[in-house]
Amino acid sequence: MNEILDAILASDTTPEDFAALRIPESYRAVTVRKDEADMFAGLTTREKDPRKSLHVDEVPVPELGPGEALVAVMASSVNYNSVWTSIFEPLPTFGFLERYGKLSSLTKRHDLPYHIIGSDLAGVVLRTGPGVNAWKPGAEVVAHCLSVELESADGHNDTMLDPEQRIWGFETNFGGLAEIALVKSNQLMPKPAHLSWEEAAAPGLVNSTAYRQLVSRNGAGMKQGDNVLIWGASGGLGSYATQFALAGGATPICVVSSPRKAEICRRMGAEAIIDRTAENYRFWKDENTQDPREWKRFGKKIRELTGGEDVDIVFEHPGRETFGASVYVTRKGGTIATCASTSGYTHEYDNRYLWMSLKRIIGSHFANYREAWEANRLIAKGRIHPTLSRTYRLEETGQAAYDVHRNVHQGKVGVLCLAPEEGMGVRDQAMRDRHIDAINLFRDDASERTGKRSRDDASERTDKRGRDDAPQRTGNHGEGAR
Repeated sequence: MNEILDAILASDTTPEDFAALRIPESYRAVTVRKDEADMFAGLTTREKDPRKSLHVDEVPVPELGPGEALVAVMASSVNYNSVWTSIFEPLPTFGFLERYGKLSSLTKRHDLPYHIIGSDLAGVVLRTGPGVNAWKPGAEVVAHCLSVELESADGHNDTMLDPEQRIWGFETNFGGLAEIALVKSNQLMPKPAHLSWEEAAAPGLVNSTAYRQLVSRNGAGMKQGDNVLIWGASGGLGSYATQFALAGGATPICVVSSPRKAEICRRMGAEAIIDRTAENYRFWKDENTQDPREWKRFGKKIRELTGGEDVDIVFEHPGRETFGASVYVTRKGGTIATCASTSGYTHEYDNRYLWMSLKRIIGSHFANYREAWEANRLIAKGRIHPTLSRTYRLEETGQAAYDVHRNVHQGKVGVLCLAPEEGMGVRDQAMRDRHIDAINLFRDDASERTGKRSRDDASERTDKRGRDDAPQRTGNHGEGAR
């Protein structure tokens, strides 16, 4: 692994040099273990501790198949699916791996007594399998997490409808929280040149998910002038939805849970903000009974912020806790786009407010390759920015997942895999300089909360670490090649 890292850090390594590198027999990876799947039996969700279930193990390098690539992972990030995997909810992921393993002799590789997790990465292509033409060793890439077989006609209009659609690193093995990852070549996209490794790794899953759910015609199809209610507007998903709304000429109504989170939304450019904790909204009277009076009070607050208008779109991901209110406050003919359900999967709402007002509920799940490419393209153009707040070392992934599980994080948290320190991998310093305040926004907030450094210090340190005049190794990417 040291030889691979040295080649990546050197400024003069050629694609031929990368192709000649020896692939090690094993690498370090974050895993959950099949024989520990019952370790949290009897505990509540909140009591389950990812620090106990996530391990950093030495694992064999998987066999490379047709249409696949081995990528040296410089950085990754933690998503909610990493948390769900680590606490074995809603069920252990080994059932996913077993089913995938039965598909073919090649997919049998994924059915192992350990699961290498992680659905984001930024890194460098090391090897490609037969049939891969668009990517060469040495290409600097990010990966989106849709794994598809595309042998059925169902997936060829929208790959998210493929019967064999899976989320890489959650429903497949060999994910991105590791020193090496195995991906399909149609997961790869160019790494944004102005970002560091950890910044480039952070947006993938959540940025693409927010793009499909809010912007795409497969989701809410947001347009200029729309009022968009965004739950958790400073969080992992919501922070990208807020940026898409602002960049697309819509008005985000940002729902947050603290003054600090409200300030982050203001710094992103949002003006209509609801601190649900300060307003003391209680949408449920008890565990089984919702309170429509609170829906009405919430709707009144929204209209105060929008000049009397209801919302055209609700960006829904909390699920059970908020769904009744979301359906109620949406305007006649409006859209509730939903995914994730982090507060519970069993949604309840009064159907009169949906059916009689001609509203629509749209289920949205991740994104197809086209949507992920467009979302990444906006990152590369500096229109949308990463929301990275802090990073952890690979050995600290359990703590990172714990922090996300307990919601003590802000935006996204990154994990350094092969990258020895933050700020490496920047290829376009001039573009970075133009966007440095937006890039550092969530980091600055984390620094202010911990008292570690001021905003100016954060910008200066990130700039110094990020300066790298090495040429970008892009290979032949086809569309979007630089």
